Amino acid sequence: MPYTYILRCSDNTLYSGWTTDVHKRLITHNKGKGGKYTRARLPVKLVYLEESSTRSEAQIRECNIKKLERSEKEKLIESNQWFESDVIR
Repeated sequence: MPYTYILRCSDNTLYSGWTTDVHKRLITHNKGKGGKYTRARLPVKLVYLEESSTRSEAQIRECNIKKLERSEKEKLIESNQWFESDVIR
């Protein structure tokens, strides 16, 4: 299942991406082998997660999220209704 996600970095900045394996991707980011942006801002924490039907849909959603103002991203994070224990195993 493809997902679009937002991470909160240690400097409180936000990073968005997409993946088909949330658990593996979060580990990769926190090992410093994820996005170049997150490497210098470890550790990162998963704060938003959204399922998509296809990889293409997840990638488009990622692009749309990246275009949002920070305040809009924070509202998105606050309104998200997922449970980390349901996805991160």
